[in-house]
Amino acid sequence: MAKIKAAVIFGGTAQEHELSLASAAEVIRNIPTDKYEVICIGVTKKGRWLYFPGDTSEIEDGSWYLNPDCASAIVSPDPIHHGIITIENGEVTIRRIDVVFPVMQGKKGADGTIQGLLDMSGIPYVGCGLLGSASCMDKSHTHMVLDDYGIKTAEWVLITQRDINHIDEKCSESAQKLGFPVVVKPANSGCSAGTTIAEDMNSLITAVKIAFSNDNKVIIEKYVKSRKLEVGVFGYDTPFASYVGEILSVDRKYDPTEVKKSSGDDLQVPADIPDELHNKIRGIALKAFKALGCKGYARIDFFLSENGELLLNKIGTAPGMRNNSVYPKLMQHLGMEMPYLVDKLLEQAIENAEKTY
Repeated sequence: MAKIKAAVIFGGTAQEHELSLASAAEVIRNIPTDKYEVICIGVTKKGRWLYFPGDTSEIEDGSWYLNPDCASAIVSPDPIHHGIITIENGEVTIRRIDVVFPVMQGKKGADGTIQGLLDMSGIPYVGCGLLGSASCMDKSHTHMVLDDYGIKTAEWVLITQRDINHIDEKCSESAQKLGFPVVVKPANSGCSAGTTIAEDMNSLITAVKIAFSNDNKVIIEKYVKSRKLEVGVFGYDTPFASYVGEILSVDRKYDPTEVKKSSGDDLQVPADIPDELHNKIRGIALKAFKALGCKGYARIDFFLSENGELLLNKIGTAPGMRNNSVYPKLMQHLGMEMPYLVDKLLEQAIENAEKTY
């Protein structure tokens, strides 16, 4: 029986490039080789797409694109090809692909761009589609959908590029509504780049300008002193939620270039919370997952404030996939070890595509 041709796309131009490489190496190592033939496609920091036939260790150390056997690669939008076109020494080769695992985070990776290309190609892929990915990446859309579904989030204000000549006025309106401190962040960003806590009007105006350097929309949220709780969701037609975990060091800053530390290093599963709250959080996670059109998998972050208020913080549609990342650790607690988890993500992507295309 012929093996399933599974392509792993990694890298990208976003600040999470190194984290993507680390996650991709882990995914590749855990794809069952008796069932799948792995095809690696990397995107350099400058946006060049390359077919990579080398060793996983080269992805891990970041030297993969220097491999002399790399060749230019294009995911063909023509469904008749159902795969990639490689170009090497003037020779064009079409390589058919059965399923794609896009291990990319941030802009041009988890924002619907790659997903839209794969939709055009007709190739099944792991994770959320174009709309779900874009809606979860854009925090203003996430807030609006969750507000409409009655799912509580931190109080928020949106400032768009059209308001850029009236920043002082908009910041004043924000301060009147939210008070201080507030968290200022780019609406579209997969990491904490451009995110600042503002304590007063001067720092708020500065923070908004910093955020605008990363995106054309800025979100201002009321700062919530809280515990940070995590839920992993898995599935398509009948998704299910993991046990609730808690990140214990909530003040540790997230650095997208730091691959030696993982977001799950200090994750406790299950979280030390009452059973009733545990079940409530899992239910809200599933409701949000469906409301935003997510599928496949996602990591959902919650805040539990000091006064006991539960707020949904964000939904990550391309969670880190290192062994010690939050999402795999949550799934491991359900007995889904990495080889099984990766296999099921690929398998369900193919099954779901049969209902879609």
